[in-house]
Amino acid sequence: MDVISLTKDSFHKQIEHGVTLVDFYATWCGPCKIQLPIVEEIAKELKSEATIAKVDIDAESDIASEYDVKSIPTLMIFKDGYKLETFVGVQSKAVLMQKINEYTAIGDTC
Repeated sequence: MDVISLTKDSFHKQIEHGVTLVDFYATWCGPCKIQLPIVEEIAKELKSEATIAKVDIDAESDIASEYDVKSIPTLMIFKDGYKLETFVGVQSKAVLMQKINEYTAIGDTC
């Protein structure tokens, strides 16, 4: 599965069900350019186990404000609409995969 680009119109609907990793980034951000290939690799590997998405904070500043994103990259893991984890700065594939797998193993929260 590819990384999905989210907008204010699609964000809340996307995070409502299952596990979603969201990468908050900007096109001009150097560390974000390091993080994106890692996020893309995770998306290809996980396929349907979790949704991997990204939000351009310049284009979607309302979402960034709602979730208090102050530094980028910021990555958040949501499950069934609830924010469970926040990571600031470049994160390794191993760290992100461990956390995503942890939350997908729990099962539904409803």
